Formats: sequence, C-alpha cells, structure tokens
Amino acid sequence: MAFVEPTTLSARGLALIPLSLDHEAGLRAAAADGALWQLRVTSVPEPEQTRSYIEAALQMREGGSRFAFAVTEEATGTVLGSTSFHDILPDVKRLEIGYTWYARRCQRTHVNTTCKLLMLTHAFEALGCRTVGWRTDNYNFASQRAIERLGARKDGVIRGHALRRDGTTRDTVMYSLTAGEWPEVKAHLLYLLDKPRPAER
Repeated sequence: MAFVEPTTLSARGLALIPLSLDHEAGLRAAAADGALWQLRVTSVPEPEQTRSYIEAALQMREGGSRFAFAVTEEATGTVLGSTSFHDILPDVKRLEIGYTWYARRCQRTHVNTTCKLLMLTHAFEALGCRTVGWRTDNYNFASQRAIERLGARKDGVIRGHALRRDGTTRDTVMYSLTAGEWPEVKAHLLYLLDKPRPAER
C-alpha cells in the first residue's frame, strides 16, 4: 500500500483532486492566466507540454515519490492550478509540498492558504508525518515569503542544487515544519483564513 493513497481534500470552496489526464485542458487554461510558464523560477508547464507534465507526475505517483493534485473550484470543477506531495519518505514519515502554482487570478487570495491547510492537515493528522518540507529557488522570493508566512522554518540553502528551465543552475532554499509545531501553525492558518479581508477595489 502506498504511503499517500488517492484522496480528495476539500474545504472553503476548493477541492484538491488527484491529478489525471482529464485535467489537461484545465491546467493549460490555468497556466495561460498570467503566462506562468514564462517565469524562470517555476516549473509551470508550457501549453504544449501540459500532457507530458501530467504523465510525468503520474509516473512519479506510480513510483511512490510524488502525489500530484489538481486544485479546483469545488462548485464548478474549474482547474485553478496544481500542487503535490513529493520526496515522500515513508520510513521517516517525511514528505514535502511543492510543484505548486496557481492561475494569476488566484494569487493573493485564500487559495494557497486553504490548500496548505488541507495538505498539512492530511500530512500530519492522517498520514502521521513527523516532518513536512518545502524547497524553492533562491530567486523565487514570492515563494519564500509564502512559505515563511505559513510558519515553516528555514533549514538552509543547498548551493548548485538543480537546473532551471533556462539551463542555469539554482541554489535551493529548504524549509520544514515538524509535527510538534503543527498545532500552532494550524491555528495561525485558520486565523488567516477567518479574519476579514479588505474589500477589493
């Protein structure tokens, strides 16, 4: 039995559904909102690579190293982006959250906080993880700020760690959160989601 079994996670109008080839058109449309594949510090697929992106994720699921979700609007099924559990290590009860991206219209909304609440709750409370990690490009400052807002702690930087889509070599910033820290982080995420938001102009 796989450490991460197929499951759908839902709350606050969002549903994280196991990624499948049925999501190809929706993912393509989500990525087009902001032409996200043009950002050199992300892994968003280019339009013509969407199918191979999904196929690679499914292959990694089969191998037990990654479980990808389509982030959808629960009421309509509209695909808003994607996120994954990855680098899954059952023996030490550790996994990471990554491969995360959303359509531009979803950025700076409740979407990311809700997704992280769902995934962290599942990781710590259903899977019994001891540690959840994140990694990001050293130049992806928006991602670093978002991870830090969650309450994760910076572990350090792995220098010369991976290739970017443009062929340059990146340093990788590592973060983690432990099971002992989770209750306080959970309370903070719920506070962020429940506090009044300023009216949009």
